[in-house]
Amino acid sequence: MSEHAIEFLRGWIGEKVHCQSSQARIDKQAETLAKECAAEAAEVGIPLEDIQEEVGDIKELIASRLEEAAEADEQQQASSKAAE
Repeated sequence: MSEHAIEFLRGWIGEKVHCQSSQARIDKQAETLAKECAAEAAEVGIPLEDIQEEVGDIKELIASRLEEAAEADEQQQASSKAAE
């Protein structure tokens, strides 16, 4: 994958992928975000194939990032409660 495609995907995920609370919401949000990412990548001249060649299924990647964000949020909330 080109450096341009990598930079686009990293920036896009950082901007769009935020914590979700349930697995059902994560799956739905990942599907929506994957479609949005593909459309925005195409607008800037990055074929979806270039991204998928490097990372595989972008929906799965986004879902993974959403799950990580949810876990981090849960840990932060638990730490805050423990500190009280």
